[in-house]
Amino acid sequence: MRCPAMLTLQAVCVCVSVCVAMQQYPAAWGHYDVCKSQIYTEEGLTWDYMACQPEATVMTKYLTVSLDPPNITCGDPPETYCTLENPYMCNNECDASTDELAHPSELMFDFEGRNPTTFWQSSSWKKYPKPLEVNITLSWNKTIELTDDIVITFESGRPEQMLLEKSLDYGKTWIPYQFYATDCLDAFTMDPKTVNELTQRTLLDIICTEDYSRGYVWKYDKTVRFEIKDRFALFAGLQLYNMASLYGQLDTTRNLRDFFTVTDLRIRLLKPATGSTMVDENNLSRYFYAISDIKVQGRCKCNLHSNSCVFDKDKGKLGCECEHNTTGPDCGRCKRHYHGRPWSVGSYLPIPKGTANICIHSSHGPVHRANASSLGVANRNQAHVCDNAMLLCQNGGTCHHHHKRCHCATGFTGILCERERCQGPGPCEEYPTSGQPCLHHPLLFHYLYPLLLGPPGLLLTLLLPLVVIRVC
Repeated sequence: MRCPAMLTLQAVCVCVSVCVAMQQYPAAWGHYDVCKSQIYTEEGLTWDYMACQPEATVMTKYLTVSLDPPNITCGDPPETYCTLENPYMCNNECDASTDELAHPSELMFDFEGRNPTTFWQSSSWKKYPKPLEVNITLSWNKTIELTDDIVITFESGRPEQMLLEKSLDYGKTWIPYQFYATDCLDAFTMDPKTVNELTQRTLLDIICTEDYSRGYVWKYDKTVRFEIKDRFALFAGLQLYNMASLYGQLDTTRNLRDFFTVTDLRIRLLKPATGSTMVDENNLSRYFYAISDIKVQGRCKCNLHSNSCVFDKDKGKLGCECEHNTTGPDCGRCKRHYHGRPWSVGSYLPIPKGTANICIHSSHGPVHRANASSLGVANRNQAHVCDNAMLLCQNGGTCHHHHKRCHCATGFTGILCERERCQGPGPCEEYPTSGQPCLHHPLLFHYLYPLLLGPPGLLLTLLLPLVVIRVC
């Protein structure tokens, strides 16, 4: 971004672009953590509504876990285990009746960093050749959106065959997320593939990978991953610098958004690590599953109508604290008496504030408005891009011509007055080189006014370390 050598107070009042935070912390940009703010318009102080969503957090704090078969956890009766590397080293005991020797399922989600390590452990493969199979189901009783890699850390050798599944209907139906095997073709009749071989077109493909199924030779590689961030990077870039592109894709492609959305996850352990092609039937205590940690990062799905999700201890479930006159566990319907137009999910577009799509009071009558994500299509002049209830015109713009267009304030342009108009001689960059637009706070002048009345150098002294100032 070019900045003029001469800075004046007039330039500060006309356009102060707070871009430094975006450029230094691009991954944090576009969190949509504010649902509404007060702005000054021609009619006075009013609300400006924005799309919003909760911050991402560790979701394992809120889940319930179930095992199938339910008696698969070791310790009842007590059992002694041998190491995979040395079948004669058998000094690991599991006893469910003794706290120090028990390995219940909740130890998959406890605080990591203890010494000795805590972990869940299955019974051994004592019924070989019958398969040793375990289903571990993680349930939230709430729709969540994944925001980071799912990471499963094994205390034992990583499984030679495993499947990760997801449900979108609270466990009624399941679909595969990813297959894992030492030999994908033999185990699942699938060619092996890595996430790095995926493209934007094949992002939703279900793959089988051999990267996380190696035996005890790689005993220090204990994790199995489902790579969320690598898939995000197909749209946002390797360092996730262009989150605007990712949000735009999520907004316009429902299948893509659903791909990262779950109500339940199921880890299907199908074959334990054996360390060889043959199973030692004389020492089956070597073969079992043990998991020390499972990480799931995400946020409550609130349909972009809430920036807060709380856990109700009495009900034992998460729930969105809905804004925009919406209600329901996922803010999935309008409140009573707010059916002036059909409920609609919020929109990430236009960047950076999105479109709230608030529910309108029934007394206002039916309102018909094209979704903001469709404003780029032909015949856009027929769309109602703004209305008095939605207050969609940005940067001081006002609705005109029966809500069909925004009349922009001086210095701004675009369908919703969302970007600056280039003024003056010479080249003008409307956006920074990262591809992310600058923020123009609607109350900036209101905040700066008291400073303008103080000593002439005070304002610039306070602002220069924090912002980049330019004439628009």
